[in-house]
Amino acid sequence: MRKPSVSGRGWAYIGAALGGTVSIAANVAHSYVPPADASADWSPQTGAVIGAIFWPVALFVATEILARVAWPSGLRWSALRFLGLLPVALVAAIVSYKHGSGLLSYYGEDALTAHLGPLAVDGLMVMASAALLATAHRAATAEDTVPAESPAPVAAEVTTTPETPAEPIAAEAPAPVPAVKKTPAKRVTPRPASAEKVAKAAAKLPGATVSEIAAKAGVSTSTARRHLATLRVTDASPSAPVPAETPHLVAA
Repeated sequence: MRKPSVSGRGWAYIGAALGGTVSIAANVAHSYVPPADASADWSPQTGAVIGAIFWPVALFVATEILARVAWPSGLRWSALRFLGLLPVALVAAIVSYKHGSGLLSYYGEDALTAHLGPLAVDGLMVMASAALLATAHRAATAEDTVPAESPAPVAAEVTTTPETPAEPIAAEAPAPVPAVKKTPAKRVTPRPASAEKVAKAAAKLPGATVSEIAAKAGVSTSTARRHLATLRVTDASPSAPVPAETPHLVAA
């Protein structure tokens, strides 16, 4: 099935031009039809020829004004539109129809063709004008419904203010704490086992000689003498513990 064209305005223009041309030609040709009692040298008057052209043109113009003009709303305008233009269009259509029908009868066409033929000519012109109006209205409606292309959104430039670096806040220095002098603890060197033995022997044998203490402790005399000398130095220190009994050393 053949699809109709998008608008058909081309065919509407062709129909309007064809109907108008044939209607004008038929009316002009009818003005050349001689009356029954015309003489042999009869010819139509110029006004009759011009008047024959007027009727189809008046019908076409009245149809265009009636359909295309955007009339204001209101009862007065509606009355002017229909009561003023419709009679003009109706009279032009009737006169044009009679001219076309008389021309067909003069050419010897039958009664049916003579009565219906002019309707096709003037009807084609009127319908083509209506088609032009309809396609124009549809095109305007389509333009209104098509959204306009909106421009692509442009990203707004963001102005950034450089931040001023914050000045570092100086931390308050803590109040100086007076240093406390610590008395260093005296390092006590642990005595060896022989020194313990000498010290115990000296404590048990007060007034004994170095040889006796050495024999009691089971060490040599020189070792006992060295440990006894160390005991004297330790006992002389103020931090050293006071011994229960200090042996009296007698040289051997």
